[in-house]
Amino acid sequence: MMHTREQLLHLVPELATLPAETEWLEFKVDNTDPEMIGKAVSALANSARIAGEDFGFLIWGVQDDTHRIVGTTFSPAKAKKGNEPLETWLARQIHPQVHLQFEQLTISKTHVVVLTIEPAISEPVKFNGVEYVRVGPSTRELSRNSDRARRLWRSFDQRSWAASAARERLTEEQVLSLLDYPSYFQLLDLPLPENRRGILDALISDDLISHDLGSWSITNLGGALFARRLSEFPSLSRKAFRVIRYRGSNRLETVKEQIGGRGYASGFEGLIDYVNGLLPTSEEIGAALRTTNAVYPPLVVRELVANALVHQDFGVTGAGPMVEIFDDRVEISNPGQPLIDKERLVDAPPRSRNEALASLLRRMGICEERGSGWDKVASQVEIHHLPAPEVTTTDETMRVTLLAQRSFGEMSIDERAAAVYLHACLNQVSRRVTNNSSIRERFGIEERNKAVASRLLRDTVSRGLIAPYDKSAAPKMMRYVPFWAAPDSGYVDGKLIGTHDDSVESSGYPRDSAARAR
Repeated sequence: MMHTREQLLHLVPELATLPAETEWLEFKVDNTDPEMIGKAVSALANSARIAGEDFGFLIWGVQDDTHRIVGTTFSPAKAKKGNEPLETWLARQIHPQVHLQFEQLTISKTHVVVLTIEPAISEPVKFNGVEYVRVGPSTRELSRNSDRARRLWRSFDQRSWAASAARERLTEEQVLSLLDYPSYFQLLDLPLPENRRGILDALISDDLISHDLGSWSITNLGGALFARRLSEFPSLSRKAFRVIRYRGSNRLETVKEQIGGRGYASGFEGLIDYVNGLLPTSEEIGAALRTTNAVYPPLVVRELVANALVHQDFGVTGAGPMVEIFDDRVEISNPGQPLIDKERLVDAPPRSRNEALASLLRRMGICEERGSGWDKVASQVEIHHLPAPEVTTTDETMRVTLLAQRSFGEMSIDERAAAVYLHACLNQVSRRVTNNSSIRERFGIEERNKAVASRLLRDTVSRGLIAPYDKSAAPKMMRYVPFWAAPDSGYVDGKLIGTHDDSVESSGYPRDSAARAR
């Protein structure tokens, strides 16, 4: 948690008594150049992480050589970069976003400004795409300081987001009132201890809370998973899951909006029930009965919601996981880009930036182990003849779009190719064959229309998404594999071997064959 105004009034004079600036502390008087501030934010965030400090500080009104408090004319509320407010401009230039707090103080009858900077969380903080670090009293590019770069990356392993405190200086009673601890034991199928000591010891064993110097803390992991009310945790309140139901196929009219109040683990089943209750249904009239069917398979929704929780980037501030429901689609999004190529979600080994959170949710049966969640998604999509999920990414968001069922004729050319690629990936990891027959089964194409399936396979090959396993095979014996499984693809065990043009970005499927050739 950031410092209060009263704490800063005592802290600034203490920092001014230090014999020299540190790598997490910088003094200025009236230098208010926005570029300097942006570089300093990156450098101080990264250096504070290396040093194991809770915050970095940029303080105006203190001379950097004498450390005398002399005051400043700087006013962050009035500062601009061009016509844009400084704070808004900084938020756009800093990635991943870290919490910044400007505070204006009066100390020794002089005007002082303190910028408190949250340390880097899971990756180096960049300003305008460049990573900086403090070297003595100077700000340098991290790429030119290999030793500090190694120390910074090592620190991400040593002090994870999960273990950092979400609430500090608590009593035992406060810990137990803030956490839904009964659900912890219920989800793990453990008996509830008979006394407070047993409860606290169990929570400590899973790093949900910590105890030091006579007071208690709730970790980010504990708060995120078991908060009775996420609003009681300022650093986590914006990470609550949002569910929005719109009327029609755009965002012009909101029918319902709900922001989750409980921790992810204790509130997961309620969240899934709520989402499923908002999803559209279809009716099927049989010989004697009318049955109501889900448009989107519940297992698919569950897996994708769990993925959004587990794989989000908690370093992206001001954003959380979200489900948006339209008449013709469902969009499930989370902050942060995927750690693996989005074309390889079915076959690639699982990677998570939140391993502690993922591990505990696996033990509770909420998310899948070994990355099998996407296999289940792909399988259910095929069983229900849905278009392939669309996976899109921006700088700070991953979004999976589920499309409602539509016939082969209603699918666009791109949607058909995406479905063929997903079909080939699923068959590859399941040791099944992709050929004309399997494509006809996937799309419900009658046998007499084999030529339609053949054209679809050729079109997907031309896009570079699939390839013949044996180009010399007779047409009736031809089978196909994903591009990464082709014998001449350059991939071995799913990994690209040899040279690779890093400038070619992964754009998801369907994909242009010319880009693949590069």
